[in-house]
Formats: sequence, structure tokens, C-alpha cells
Amino acid sequence: QVQLVESGGGLVQAGESLRLSCAASGRTFSGYTMGWFRQAPGKEREFVASITLRTSTSYADSVKGRFTISRDNAKNTMYLQMNSLKAEDTAVYSCAASNLYIATRTIDYDYWGQGTQVTVSS
Repeated sequence: QVQLVESGGGLVQAGESLRLSCAASGRTFSGYTMGWFRQAPGKEREFVASITLRTSTSYADSVKGRFTISRDNAKNTMYLQMNSLKAEDTAVYSCAASNLYIATRTIDYDYWGQGTQVTVSS
């Protein structure tokens, strides 16, 4: 089992940047595909980005070119660099760990963090 804790959320203006972190503890972090999801009020949770143990990445179309996912296995930490933020990026962002190599759906993930709020004002 792995425990996940997100940090780095906050309130920013449109066009600004934020970096989210996801710290993992428990089982070997490097063996999991890791992902970021977000959920806005009244909406379904949606996929944002994922990174495999071999650091192959996938992104939702809505964030391509603006967000970058990365991981530091030595620190058991994953990151999401978010640039050029828009009001529609406002959501609770959660990190998750999957035992699958390719994982872009909510049901693909086994472990979840509690989430961190990102609010972008326009």
C-alpha cells in the first residue's frame, strides 16, 4: 500500500503558475504509474496527466503545452508544473498511484491522496 499527500495548491491570477507536489510513502514509489486528476464543483473527476515508471507521459488535451508532470523517485515525489493557468483550471487536484503501466482513467488507479485546492481568478 502507498500513502499519498498533495501540496502546493492555492489562489492565483489567470496566467500565473503553480507547482503541485505529491509525496508518497509506503511501498516502492518507483514501481507505480502516477497520475494527477482534478474535480471542479458539480463536475466529474477528470484525468489531467500521468507518468509511468519509465517516465512516459500522457496529458489531457485541455492542459497540453501548459502543464508538465514529472517524478523524482529518489524523493518519492511527483510534481505537476502548471503554467498559463486559466479560470477553468480551478478544481481540487488529486494525485493517484496505479499498478497498471498505462493508466488514464479513474478506475485504473488504486491509491489516492486527499487533494489540494487550486483556484484561478480571472
